[in-house]
Amino acid sequence: MTWEFATAGRIVFGPGAASQIAPAARTMGKRALLVTGRKPRQAARIVADLHGAGVGCSPFATEGEPTLDTVRAGVETARREGCDHVIACGGGSAIDAGKAIAAMLANPGDVLDYLEVIGRGQPLQAPPAPFIAVPTTAGAGSEATRNAVLQSPEHGVKASLRSPLMLPRLAVVDPELTLSVPPEVTAATGLDALSQLLEPFVSVRANPMTDMLCREGLRRAGRSLRRVFEDGSNLEARTEMAMASLLSGMALANAGLGAVHGFAAPVGGAFPAPHGAICAALLAPVTGINLRALREREPGHPALDKYAEAARLLDPDARSAEDLPAWLDQLRIDLKIPRLSEYGIQPADIPALCEKAARASSMNGNPISLTNSELAEILHSAL
Repeated sequence: MTWEFATAGRIVFGPGAASQIAPAARTMGKRALLVTGRKPRQAARIVADLHGAGVGCSPFATEGEPTLDTVRAGVETARREGCDHVIACGGGSAIDAGKAIAAMLANPGDVLDYLEVIGRGQPLQAPPAPFIAVPTTAGAGSEATRNAVLQSPEHGVKASLRSPLMLPRLAVVDPELTLSVPPEVTAATGLDALSQLLEPFVSVRANPMTDMLCREGLRRAGRSLRRVFEDGSNLEARTEMAMASLLSGMALANAGLGAVHGFAAPVGGAFPAPHGAICAALLAPVTGINLRALREREPGHPALDKYAEAARLLDPDARSAEDLPAWLDQLRIDLKIPRLSEYGIQPADIPALCEKAARASSMNGNPISLTNSELAEILHSAL
């Protein structure tokens, strides 16, 4: 077996780790573009620390999931303000926006020149501007990935700006920054992390390193996700989920994903549904269909044993892989994540969504190639 592994250049993890942001930024430049979400709860502290360290700061708030225009506006702001490095503090959307802005700040042309699927897909010509990722939710794992998911309302899809050069120079994961996350966001992001642990675990690109990360992440998510949903002030559970999220990003960046995320991009591009909620609604149906397809067409496939192991890691009472879909769907119900029909998706939308999902790069990691009818069955089950 030949495989490789890459992650953020440096990772600082633990309660209080945010104190490391300003000293690190001082080594990267004189002025930072600080990318945040629309409600930058933690930004004031970071701005104060940056100023105390002698680092200038220009704020840039994103509105929801980043679009191509978000990146263009961020690059324009950074150049106008003389920013020489980028710090993103927020959920996966803010970090993806910051990652893309840092890439385009150092490369010529437009973001579409480098974007997959709807763009020209050219490789980046130069390393991005120095970039620090500071997650304030536990879910996307974007602090350890090499791509940025961008929405194109014009095309009705999401696509990735992707390069090995886009791994953050520094990831600062401080669970204390997640304490104020509301239950509904905790649930959606936590289930996103769970899907990003299960899919790389059974991926056709899985390797011993990513398997190790997924096993540890699944174990932590299984024992902590319900706890942190019920009590967001539980720092121990928040720390467990922050670790699970980080491990999920490291795993997916090196082993890929599967049908859950293959669907998530076209569904999220066409309907106003949060990425984590989409993944949560799809996770049980995809797992069930994958298991059935593997049993029928590839009964000796190693993913079957991995699904059984994942079931036990998440639920000590599980007796077989077939217990996993029901456990996952009950978790979705317990965490009050709605079905996809709540976001306006109707049966008539299924053929077009399946067509787009079949072409998504994430599908390449699914443990078995699914038929058109199986893809449609997954969406019907998630409505």
